[in-house]
Amino acid sequence: MNTFPNIFESIHKSDIFKDLTSQQFADLLKKGRNITLQPKSILFHQGDVAINFILVNQGRLKLTKLNEQGKEIILRYIGAGELTAAVAVLKNWNYPATAESVEETDVTVWDKPAMIQIMHQYPDIAINLLNIILERIDDLQNRYLEVCTEHVDQRIARSLLRIMRQAGSKTRSGIQIDIPLSRQNIADYSGTTLYTVSRTLSAWEKKDWIKSGREQIVITNPHALVQFAENG
Repeated sequence: MNTFPNIFESIHKSDIFKDLTSQQFADLLKKGRNITLQPKSILFHQGDVAINFILVNQGRLKLTKLNEQGKEIILRYIGAGELTAAVAVLKNWNYPATAESVEETDVTVWDKPAMIQIMHQYPDIAINLLNIILERIDDLQNRYLEVCTEHVDQRIARSLLRIMRQAGSKTRSGIQIDIPLSRQNIADYSGTTLYTVSRTLSAWEKKDWIKSGREQIVITNPHALVQFAENG
């Protein structure tokens, strides 16, 4: 499989590498290494020494974390053009989460010396990276506030909408979430139980807000879901 066009396209789409020239993109690729993951492959485990910046070129990674009780929590899905593990590598930390491929996924990785060299060579990349980190912190703060202040069914609605924006495509039936998404996945992402998610989704199906199948969700009435997430 020739992945070079996919890599080149994803770097063009990535906020961290925006505004670089074609020659600069080519230079970036030479300093990185390409890896193709089969579905449900582990790229790194929570607690491993963080050694690589990771850019998703094609496919999607799921970031999960085990809490003190051993329960898995889904932190985020990382799609094409998105970078992950940057803070852990820069701070010489361990990876704070586990990265698993949701589908066949192609990534480019750079070790710390290579990325430091790139940032010295192209200072705008460091500024772009700071903006991305601040956006991730803002997203985590918003999710924390949701857990503290909102009803659980509102959190489920916001979770579906957040995933829809990251991995949704328009169909004749509505907006389909293009990743395998079980009810347990939604529960782990929303910080609630499988029972609560099943009850909530069943109620929304009766209202024709969504359609769900085996690990598939179509949001048939996004406006209604947005209104519910905002107003309860």
